[in-house]
Amino acid sequence: MDIKAIGRILSVGILAAMAAGCSGIEPWVKPYERDRLADPIMALDMDPVSSAYILHVYDAREGARGGEGASGGGCGCN
Repeated sequence: MDIKAIGRILSVGILAAMAAGCSGIEPWVKPYERDRLADPIMALDMDPVSSAYILHVYDAREGARGGEGASGGGCGCN
């Protein structure tokens, strides 16, 4: 076999694998399992009330909504 034949066979194999990978997509999390993902232990922050207040303070300090996502100055005055 020459290089072109090997390349052709390899490309057909890769295309077949890619097509098979996209065919039967199902949700990994069943609807009856989604309540486990909403468990408070799965939250990134342990105190959501405190986190909401801190984000509010950041918004007031930055003078715009979404001030927590980027670094910056801000004088902190209202």
